[in-house]
Amino acid sequence: MGFEIERKFLVREEEAEKYIQMAKNGELAYHELEQAYLTTNPVVRVRRTDDKYSMTYKAEGLMIREEYNMTLTKEAFETLASKADGNVIRKTRILIPYKKHLIEFDVFKAPFDYLKLAEVEFDSKEEAEAFTVPDWFLKEVTGDTEYHNSTMSRKKFD
Repeated sequence: MGFEIERKFLVREEEAEKYIQMAKNGELAYHELEQAYLTTNPVVRVRRTDDKYSMTYKAEGLMIREEYNMTLTKEAFETLASKADGNVIRKTRILIPYKKHLIEFDVFKAPFDYLKLAEVEFDSKEEAEAFTVPDWFLKEVTGDTEYHNSTMSRKKFD
């Protein structure tokens, strides 16, 4: 059992492009992620991160919520992902060191390729609340469930 404490932010487009280019140039580490949701209440997600596979359970909450992770085999991931209901979320996650934190900058692929989000995880609520936001962050969306990947997995497109 564990808890996830994180804040999410929309980012400035020009800065987003700078970090995307840095990742392409090999200056920043990044991962290719694919995640599918078996249910969104509670959240049960299967994820591929490069060539590693996992299943995650997340309890209700916005900035702070209970989270459990379990390692999966590729075969188990593929079987479970095939049972997912809704959109499969695909994104590139760029890892950006920032002071004593790590910004996980997500660049989404279609149909969410208009979206770029930065997430920062913390060890405590106090640390999260004291976080100095970089100037390239536009708007905090931690409390807006529209930006939860689980909500996006349920979004309908015409």
